[in-house]
Amino acid sequence: MTQPRTPAGTASDSRPRPDLWKPVLLRAVAALLFGAVTIFWAAPSVEVMGWAGGLYLLSTGVLLLRGIPATGFQRDAAPGKMLSAAGAVLAGAGLSAVLLHGDLLFGVVAAVGLGVAGALELFCGLTLRGRHVLARDWITSGAIGLGTAAILPFFIHLGAHALLGVVGGGAIISGVLWVLSGLTLRHDARRTAQTP
Repeated sequence: MTQPRTPAGTASDSRPRPDLWKPVLLRAVAALLFGAVTIFWAAPSVEVMGWAGGLYLLSTGVLLLRGIPATGFQRDAAPGKMLSAAGAVLAGAGLSAVLLHGDLLFGVVAAVGLGVAGALELFCGLTLRGRHVLARDWITSGAIGLGTAAILPFFIHLGAHALLGVVGGGAIISGVLWVLSGLTLRHDARRTAQTP
């Protein structure tokens, strides 16, 4: 993760918040755990795909919603509304995938959830580029979500293993991004706390 171009004192949300790394690392853990499941489960059934993929989308959405206060945004501010909408869409898609099982259903629901959430994260990142420490990460994460959503429909006819592989691949890439971001934020928060 790279720091914004503006000096720390010029924007109220450009300084790393002491607890911002926690929701970022939790999001990374959820993505990497799901990615590991998709790698090591050789022949998942449609039910496993629904449960694993649905729980991943649901947990990512909930973690995104819970992490909004740590970003420094109010839920009624424009960036807070965008991130809230992204989290709500992911959580809704995840709940749908958990409750209703099927290759076509999972492919469509996951593509819509990841696509809408990715577009909102991308827009939020572009809007706040240079003014928030997570802006570049939101841009990258949004692009990964949009890319995953764009290619997912082409794998519906290949079944559960292929669908989980596509979503899991995007999860691993974004999980690595969020791990690097979270560790950088944690390091910066500790360094700031030690500075008199």
